[in-house]
Amino acid sequence: MPPAPRTRNTAPPREDVLAAVMATVAERGLDGLTMAGLGREVGMSSGHLLYYFRTKDELLLQTLEWSENRLGDRRRLLLSGPGSVRERLDAYIGLYLPAGHRDPHWTLWLEVWNRSRDAGDDARVRQAAIEGAWHRDLVALLAEGGARGEFRRVDAEHFATRLRALLDGFSVHLVVGLPGTGRAQVLDRVAEFLEESLTAAG
Repeated sequence: MPPAPRTRNTAPPREDVLAAVMATVAERGLDGLTMAGLGREVGMSSGHLLYYFRTKDELLLQTLEWSENRLGDRRRLLLSGPGSVRERLDAYIGLYLPAGHRDPHWTLWLEVWNRSRDAGDDARVRQAAIEGAWHRDLVALLAEGGARGEFRRVDAEHFATRLRALLDGFSVHLVVGLPGTGRAQVLDRVAEFLEESLTAAG
């Protein structure tokens, strides 16, 4: 028998709601995301959404965690590939940076960061877990590159912190559409930094 049509009193799968949030951010930006509009999209009332997610801040954070889990799967696949350490580092950077102006994942990240000023300890721990996953993978890549002789040996922990700060800064420029900053330019500038810092003789 075909499934019964969803009614407003039937909660859709959580992933359907989170995917709808990302789709709305991609199409209309954060200004276009309202609990009432999202409810209409997934067949729930805004009251039901608040029952399941409690606040809009929690909804945004859960959506970010869901999106990061998907990115994490892609990152692990890239980093376990057969290429050189530098090739895998380039792939990591390509995945880290926004696709361009108004990238929905980065748009969501910026909003969660902005709201984190008033966030509770639990939310801060969850945000730190997202950051930590990216950081650990980068530290492992840098250490592997040094051990294999592909990179100059550096303090991987310290260098990863610096590199991620650089990537975050460029990412903000990209996602807000700062004039004169395109993804290709950013990739070139990051490549120059890596060449000077990791592979140049010294």
